[in-house]
Amino acid sequence: MKTGDVYRELHRPQFHFTPRKNWTNDPNGLVCYKGEYHLFFQHNPHGLKWGPNTWGHAVSCDLVHWRQIEHAIEPDEMGWIWSGSAVVDWRNTGEFQTGDEHALVAFYTTGDSIVKPEKPCVQSIAYTNDRGRTWTKYEGNPVVRHIRAHNRDPKVVWHEPTGKWIMALYLDENDYALLGSENLREWRELSGVTMPGTGECPDFFELPVDGDPANRKWVFWGGAGVYQVGTFDGAIFTPETDSLRAELGANGYAAQTWSDVPEENGRRIQVSWMAGGKYPCMPFNQQMSFPVELTLRTFPEGVRLCRVPVGEIDLLRKRTHEWRNETLEPTKNLIPETEWDLFDIRAQIDLGRAEAFRAIVQGIVLEYRGAEGKFTYQGRDVPAAAEKGRLEFRLLVDRTSLELFANDGKSSASFCFLPDACDAPLEFCAVGGAVEIVSLAVRELNSAWE
Repeated sequence: MKTGDVYRELHRPQFHFTPRKNWTNDPNGLVCYKGEYHLFFQHNPHGLKWGPNTWGHAVSCDLVHWRQIEHAIEPDEMGWIWSGSAVVDWRNTGEFQTGDEHALVAFYTTGDSIVKPEKPCVQSIAYTNDRGRTWTKYEGNPVVRHIRAHNRDPKVVWHEPTGKWIMALYLDENDYALLGSENLREWRELSGVTMPGTGECPDFFELPVDGDPANRKWVFWGGAGVYQVGTFDGAIFTPETDSLRAELGANGYAAQTWSDVPEENGRRIQVSWMAGGKYPCMPFNQQMSFPVELTLRTFPEGVRLCRVPVGEIDLLRKRTHEWRNETLEPTKNLIPETEWDLFDIRAQIDLGRAEAFRAIVQGIVLEYRGAEGKFTYQGRDVPAAAEKGRLEFRLLVDRTSLELFANDGKSSASFCFLPDACDAPLEFCAVGGAVEIVSLAVRELNSAWE
């Protein structure tokens, strides 16, 4: 995509989605249809600060190169347009299809607690018959009336065994509801879910355990990156784990997965809002994470959700610097010969008797201390146990973000930053003893906007 000077600004992320201008936050309505990934997003089209929300809209054929198109769903007399989800209605259960294209149906919260008089939050739908280019709001909105508090963020999925749609809906504090429908327009409450340690923006999906299609579990996800693994019978979700945290960073929030990714693709793909980043003097504000693939894997402590960057990152590969079976002494830093600022870094290290290993990225230190089994970055700890002294990790580095994935994604964390003064964009060093570099690959990446 040739964009001229747009998308080339000093602090513009180069392989993370940002709108051309103005504010963005939660990813919404993630759906895949006929090879096209749709990314809707909370968007203030009029300013750099959070404000009257519409659904912005971008599309991609590869999850890397995004093209922003016309806004999808605008505010109306019912209020601002808040977060939600979207599906392809393959069976035309909602009877919205008018031509050869299957209808895409979006679910979103309307209502305002900000304007006076206050309007209660309710759930509405809109549909499209032209692959998402124009949207029509359902004349019977809302389809779910107010239940409790600021109930919001409907996530809708199809449940094949019972032949109905399921909606996960945030209610208040630690409480969520599950609702069911046969036609997308009429909903009834089925059960409740309580998940401490998170809030709002639910997601609900099924995954095989260890890749075994005969052993599948459901994952209930909350906005703060907390999840539970369990079973679902079409009405009740029964958790088999406590609340577990998948997002360990300071900036990952409101993650959602794409619906209707083709079965032959076989992936559950997720993207987050990287909340709280700083972008001084830029025409935009806030960014998305890079998409990750989710899997369930069994560990001694139980089944856990793992997150790794989607393989399409390799479409941006530019040049690779590699080291194997080398000793990194505390007296001399390893400095790759690069002046670039976009990296996919993959490493396996053996700490030996060293106190710590450090990666200094744009002047900011990421440190791993083996005795404590954790990374520390910008004052935040990310637990990641080394196995028999060996640590495997990966970093995605853009102009304003660092995403960490350790032990095949068992530990993952999203961070925003602004570069600090530095002599080199990347340095690696050992502290208190030598570190054995089993393998280290620093892959420079091209911009996705070129």
